[in-house]
Amino acid sequence: MLVFLRPDADPAARERVLALLRGEGIRADHRTTGGQSFVETPPAGERLRDRLAALPGVDRVETGLAAVRLAEGRVAEGEPARTVEVGPVVFGDGSFPVIAGPCAVEGREVLLEIAAAVRQAGASLLRGGAFKPRTSPYSFQGLGEEGLKALREAGDRTGLPVVTEVMDTRDVPLVARYADMLQVGSRNMQNFPLLAEVGRQPKPVLLKRGMAATLGEFLAAAEYVLAGGNRGVVLCERGIRAFGDETRNTLDLAAVPALRLRTDLPVVVDPSHATGRAELVRPLARAAAAAGADGVMVEVHVRPEESLCDARQALLPEELERLAAECHAVRSALRTGVYTEA
Repeated sequence: MLVFLRPDADPAARERVLALLRGEGIRADHRTTGGQSFVETPPAGERLRDRLAALPGVDRVETGLAAVRLAEGRVAEGEPARTVEVGPVVFGDGSFPVIAGPCAVEGREVLLEIAAAVRQAGASLLRGGAFKPRTSPYSFQGLGEEGLKALREAGDRTGLPVVTEVMDTRDVPLVARYADMLQVGSRNMQNFPLLAEVGRQPKPVLLKRGMAATLGEFLAAAEYVLAGGNRGVVLCERGIRAFGDETRNTLDLAAVPALRLRTDLPVVVDPSHATGRAELVRPLARAAAAAGADGVMVEVHVRPEESLCDARQALLPEELERLAAECHAVRSALRTGVYTEA
C-alpha cells in the first residue's frame, strides 16, 4: 500500500501518517521519487485506508496495481519535471519534439529519401519499424537487421536520433545496437519479460499505451522498465479501442492531463495510429500540443500510395512541415498568451 502526500504537504503531515501506522503496529517507510513523497506499507484493511486518506496533507491511498513506486509522482510547483534525453533531443523540457518517419522500413533508398524530407520538414527524431507486429501473418513484417542498418545510416546522414520497435526479448541487444531509443508497441505493453529486458539496458524507451489499457495499467507497465534501472521512459498515448468506426482507434486526449496528475514522465501523442486517417492527424496533433503533450509521433512517407504498411495514415513531408509549425505555434500561444498564425 502507498500513501501519497500532497506536493505542498509539510513534514507534520508525513509524521501524522507514520504515527497512525505505528499506532496500528504497522511498519512503514517514507520515500520520495520524482518529486512525489509517499509512505510505503504492507497491505491494510479498508477502515485504516479510509483513516489515512482523511489525514490532512494526504493526497490518496492506493493498493495493488495502482501502487507503483517509480512511475507515479507529480511534480510539485517550482520543481523541474523529469526529462528524457535522446541524443540532442530532450523530452519534457518544453521543446516539443516531433518524431516522424515511415511506418516500416521498406528499403534503404526510400528510407534515406524520407529521412532527408522529414529532417527538412522539422522532425526531431526518425521513426521506422524494422520489426513489425501485424494483425495478419501474411502482411509485411519488416526487414529485421537489414532495416536496422538502414535506419542507422539514415539517422547518421541526417543527424536525427532513431527510434524503432523491439518485439522480442532476444532482439533487445540487436535493436539497442542500432537505435537511439527503443519503442515498446501497444501490443507489447504488457509483455512483462520484454519490459523488464528493456529496463535493463541503458537506451531510453518509448512505451506505447495498450489499445485497451487503463492509465493505471499503463503506469504499471512503465514501472517494469523503471524498476530495471532505466529511468528514460517516455509514455505514448496512441488511441484506445472503442465502439466507433470513424477512426482506427479513439484518441484519448484526456489521458495527457490525467497522466500529468499522476506522473512526471514525459507524455507524447501518436495521432497517426489513433486516427488511421492522414487528414485527421494535423488537427489532433494541434490538440495534443494544446493538451500539454511533450511531443508527437507521426507517420510520413514521400509516396504514401507505395507504402507497404498503414498507407492511409501517412502524411506527406509538406504536411509534416505545416504540422510542426502549427504545434509550435500552439505551444507558443500557451506560453505567451498570444497567438501567431503559423
